[in-house]
Parts: sequence; C-alpha cells; structure tokens
Amino acid sequence: MAQQVRGVVAPGKGQPVRVETIVVPDPGPGEAVVQVQACGVCHTDLHYREGGINDDFPFLLGHEAAGVVESVGDGVTDVAPGDFVILNWRAVCGQCRACKRGRPWYCFATHNATQKMTIGEGPAAGVELTPALGIGAFAEKTLVAAGQCTKVDPTASPAAAGLLGCGVMAGLGAAINTGNVGRGDSVAVIGCGGVGMAAVAGAQLAGAAKIIAVDLDDRKLKQARTLGATHTINGRTADVVESVRGLTDGNGADVVIDAVGRPETYQQAFYARDLAGTVVLVGVPTPEMKLELPLLDVFGRGGALKSSWYGDCLPSRDFPMLIDLYRQGRLDLDAFVSETIELDGIEEAFAKMHRGEVLRSVVIL
Repeated sequence: MAQQVRGVVAPGKGQPVRVETIVVPDPGPGEAVVQVQACGVCHTDLHYREGGINDDFPFLLGHEAAGVVESVGDGVTDVAPGDFVILNWRAVCGQCRACKRGRPWYCFATHNATQKMTIGEGPAAGVELTPALGIGAFAEKTLVAAGQCTKVDPTASPAAAGLLGCGVMAGLGAAINTGNVGRGDSVAVIGCGGVGMAAVAGAQLAGAAKIIAVDLDDRKLKQARTLGATHTINGRTADVVESVRGLTDGNGADVVIDAVGRPETYQQAFYARDLAGTVVLVGVPTPEMKLELPLLDVFGRGGALKSSWYGDCLPSRDFPMLIDLYRQGRLDLDAFVSETIELDGIEEAFAKMHRGEVLRSVVIL
C-alpha cells in the first residue's frame, strides 16, 4: 500500500524549497523502497533548484543517502528488507556494450525506478515528482531501482556512508579510478570543495608522495592538510602553474585533478602537469563554457586528458571496499560531515555551502 511521508520539494526555478507530503508507491518489479537515515546536501541539489539540470519541476531533492531497505518488488535478489544500503544514481544494466565488455562503470543504459512518487496534499496533490538523480532522498522514504541500492557494513555511520553516494565518491574515484594515482606519485588538486577534498583523501589513500591542494580560501586549504595534502597553494596570491612546478622539481605533477570545472582551472591543470602526465576533469562545467588550447601543446605534452564521471565508480565494487577502509580508520569519511540538520534546514544549508562554510551539511531522518 502506498505511503505518505515528508520530503523536500523544489517547486519551481529559483523558488525556495519546502517540506511537502509525498506519496511513495509500493515497489514494483525491480524496485525498492528505502527508509532514508541520512542524506548530504550537495551542490547538485542546488543546481536542480536553480533549473541548472533541467526544467522537470517539481523536483524531490536529495541523493547522497544511506538507509535501510524496507521492501522490494518482484525479481529483486541483490538486496532484501533490513539491508543497510548506500544509494547510487547509476544502476547498471548489465546488457549494454560497456557492460558486456566488462566495463560496467561506463554503463550506457543506467536506470531508475519506473514508478513516480507524487505530491500528496494541497492544490498540487497527485502531481508527479522528478527525483534528483533518480533518488529523491530528502525524504523519510524513497522509491528507487533496486540496482541503486548497494549493501554495506551496517555498523557504518549513515551520515558518513551516504556521502559516498555522490560527491565523496566522485573525488575519491577521480584520484583512484580515473587518475590511477600510484605510490610515490605527485598529485595536484585544484578546488577544495567536497569533491576536491575527497580527491585529496583519495590521493593519500593511493599512496601519493606529494599532494598539492589549490584553492582561493585559506580555510579550505587548512582543512585539506588534515585530509592528506602535503602542500597548499592559494590561487589568489600565487601563480598556480608555477607554484605546482616549483614543488615538483620544475616538472609539474604526475596527476592534476580539476575539481572546479572552469576553462581557467582546466588550463592551469593542463600546464601544471608533468610531460606525459594526466589531467582529470571532475568539476562540472556549465553548458556555455568553452576551452581553447594550442593543439600543438596537446600533442607535444603527451599523457592523458580524462573526464571522471561519478569517479568512474562501480558502486557494487567500490562502496563496500571504501566502507571497509572507513571502518578500519584508513578513510576519514566523518571529516566530510560539517553539520547535521533536519529536513527544514535545506535552504540555510544551501546558503552555508555557497559561502564555503561547510563541506557537507547532512540531513538526519
């Protein structure tokens, strides 16, 4: 039987979010209903509210979440009621050309739940909601495709574990999966928001010898040192490219990760890497941005220019492994939780995020 729960809805472009009653249907074939325990406030949720993703309003926001499976539909075998899971926004299909080639992290046909959640009360009752990234987890319960649920160690803190659902996984994966950072490498990370901080932590986890954090905010640079940065550069007062080269014997870093996603930061990343080094773009550009580079430099410097989408992660492989490292004390996911809030605190959390005061505000349900 369908349930009514509270959830945070973005009703229209630029409008403040509000807590609404929403209707969560029983899971159909291949679907699961999850009781959400914690969900991080990500920049992507703000992009949805501002109409920066698409205009399929109203949105049910929230996607960096962990919780407990309440019920499953027909044909679901990988998770069961009572399982503690992290939600992901890329349920792989197993049938596309990427999956059949043994590269499911590139799946070209990821999917979400088929049924729609709806607004439950008021003038908009019955209106279908678009869940953010196919999840919609600023809610007491949500409906997802069962493949979006990854079972992990239930002793992990939901507030910390849920952050692997998006931003932290994107940064860790940019370093470990896409950048292939190895022992002894030098790494520079441009931009120390949540994703960039996670890239710093990922570089340390991979054994990088030198980790250079770059940002415009000394507060963030100070925190980057607690997560593994060995050196910091404030881009307001120093030339980023020359500073990175100066810290790497004049050569440039083996891997440079652009966690901002602007033409100017990408150019910095391109020229701050060593010959035959790797650039990883994990910051998300906006549609109007254009990049201009001398083609001869692209050819002459060699190496690899990569984009990292969701950290090139495979949730079924990466989430349990990273939670195990967290439980062993080798990955400090708790450091990314700046504060815990309630459902009605989302707008203030957006403001704090915009001001650079938090890595992540986390809604506890």
